[in-house]
Amino acid sequence: MAWSLCAQAATVHVAVAANFTAPLKVIATEFERATGHTVTTSSASTGKLYAQIRNAAPFDVLLAADDETPARLQIEGLAIANTRFTYAVGRLALWSADAGVVDAKGEVLKAGRFARLALASPKAAPYGAAAIETLRKLNLLDVLQPKFVTGESIAQAYSFVASGNVPLGFVALSQVLENGALKSGSMWLVPSQLHAPLTQDAVLLNPARDNLAAQAFLAFLRTDATRATIRAFGYEIGL
Repeated sequence: MAWSLCAQAATVHVAVAANFTAPLKVIATEFERATGHTVTTSSASTGKLYAQIRNAAPFDVLLAADDETPARLQIEGLAIANTRFTYAVGRLALWSADAGVVDAKGEVLKAGRFARLALASPKAAPYGAAAIETLRKLNLLDVLQPKFVTGESIAQAYSFVASGNVPLGFVALSQVLENGALKSGSMWLVPSQLHAPLTQDAVLLNPARDNLAAQAFLAFLRTDATRATIRAFGYEIGL
């Protein structure tokens, strides 16, 4: 593989959507061990990362939480043509840090016996947009909107619930899994037909046009071992 044949160690700066922070930590460790390259990361909502890239942030690779942002960056000439691919397909979950709060069918939403509901900003975070779409399809958006506590990213939405400050919220499945099982609390896995697919694309950005470490990292993402890691965090793998 090209990523294993690099003669000179270098650094790749990865901008990663907040939902994929935990998997990337594992993947980066394995990549560094396999190649000798170094990975540095910056995590935020996809919308915030896009704004930073537009303002010349020195990122080499973007791991977005959607497919639209990487495509837009290519159209705008800020990403390298023919480098975009789907590295994961995410799943949305309704989660509480407490056992017994969220039932397996999500009926807790209809009952509405909670004061606040966390979610990521639908304008900045694709997982937030998926939460809004889910509530709209369930005819619950207007009823529950006054209870929203909105985080700027899915990481902040998760922290609201994990801290106990908000009783339940929409998070990425990857945030609440460990070794393929629920870490704690209670969860409803939102059926994928309730929102548009959370297709997550990677792309090589302009500053990394000649960065072999960045190119190696993208190749590493597509190896069978890395895909197994991604699946272990509750993601599906795109074609």
